[in-house]
Amino acid sequence: MIVLFPSNLQYKEQRKTCSRRKGLSNFSKEIILFHIKHLYSNCQNTLTISFPNLQYLSLAHCRKFTDKGLLYLGTGKGCHKLIYLDLSGCIQISVEGFRNIARGCSGIQDLLINKMPTLTDRCIQALVEKCQQIVSVVFLDSPHLSDTTFKALSECKLVKVSIEGNSEITDLSCKFMSKCCPYIRHIHMADCQKITDAGLEMISPLKHILVLNVADCIRISDGGVRPFVQGSSGTKLRELNLTNCVRVTDASVTEIAQRCHELTYLNLHYCENVTDAGIEALGNMSSLISIDLSGTSISDMGLKALGRHGKIKELSISECKNISDTGIQEFCKGTKYLEHFYVSYCPQLTDRAVKTMAFHCHRLTSVSIAGCPKMTDTCIQYLAAACHYLHFLDVSGCIHLTDKALKYLWKGCKQLQILKMLYCRNITKQAVSKYTAKLEKQEHNDADPPSWLGYDQDGNILTFTKTHTSEPE
Repeated sequence: MIVLFPSNLQYKEQRKTCSRRKGLSNFSKEIILFHIKHLYSNCQNTLTISFPNLQYLSLAHCRKFTDKGLLYLGTGKGCHKLIYLDLSGCIQISVEGFRNIARGCSGIQDLLINKMPTLTDRCIQALVEKCQQIVSVVFLDSPHLSDTTFKALSECKLVKVSIEGNSEITDLSCKFMSKCCPYIRHIHMADCQKITDAGLEMISPLKHILVLNVADCIRISDGGVRPFVQGSSGTKLRELNLTNCVRVTDASVTEIAQRCHELTYLNLHYCENVTDAGIEALGNMSSLISIDLSGTSISDMGLKALGRHGKIKELSISECKNISDTGIQEFCKGTKYLEHFYVSYCPQLTDRAVKTMAFHCHRLTSVSIAGCPKMTDTCIQYLAAACHYLHFLDVSGCIHLTDKALKYLWKGCKQLQILKMLYCRNITKQAVSKYTAKLEKQEHNDADPPSWLGYDQDGNILTFTKTHTSEPE
């Protein structure tokens, strides 16, 4: 059962709503999710009285309650059975507030605290002192947490850890996880700049990791990826995200292909040192269904090797300058199950690539050819004639498309829901109004393409220098 309080609901209305629902407390297995945008501290007292069996509570982005309100969770008759708590964005909560939660809600298992720049190690220490049944923590955009937090959490038997955008966490946190969390299955430590190869080596003995995300951890290299893949979880791993780990090379990719027999999702976005040599090895992985190779050095030869796989459902090769229409053709010939295909910002591709895509991949639901200036109405005609399940299409920056393209889509793609047409200067507002009225969402403007697309209003390639995130010294 879901109870949603609108954002403009006032205190008296909250009390009235809670009072009407007192009868629900008779059900011993009651499970209720509260997501309350504007909650006042006094109403939390009513909440604890009315819902003694409350298990799921979201206070995300509520700013009008205080530490005193959280005191009611601990001292009232209700909320002692909470197992899920979301405090994302509640920047007004102090250490004392977390201590109040811990007093009465010691059974919390799932804890979400995202977008909270005021969150500190002392907050987590106060909570974990009595809440030692926590198994899942999510701390996205909480930059002031450090290894001290994970030392405190070592008292819990964590199975899931998600932290992102943090420059304080080091390899020491990986050491705590390795020693104290033997059953951990999900590790997400994206954009944690101090995580190095040593950290991956430390967690390599763990036996149950299914998901590993170290995106934007730019110190990670083959020296960490290979030992981890060779470790106890390598053969069980299902998802691996190495986005922007620019030091990773074909050596790691080859090791992944040889060891990770259960891997279904692999993200190598902006791993620019990955070439056909590593990608050809991925072609032998029967488990892979989703691969992101955007910004890598893949060429037609690598695409042909992936095409032999035959079971890929999602492929992204955006910003891959070494592929051509021929490579797309070779890949699509062997692929019948493809549902999502993203070839954005490949200015060398033409209508022929889309023709092959449409002819061989009838199950496509999402396609992006944004930033491909050589595409014309003809390629949309191919898509509309063959891909009737299309839900999402991005043609932004396809400067030669005209109103005819929208007419083709209107006739052939009855399930289309989202259409993006930014920088399409030859598509008129009248056509957009006529042919996209029933879409869930559409974006359009007729502005000239910005310089970052890499070409001018006529499709002529511009010369510019592309910069990546700098590596540490």
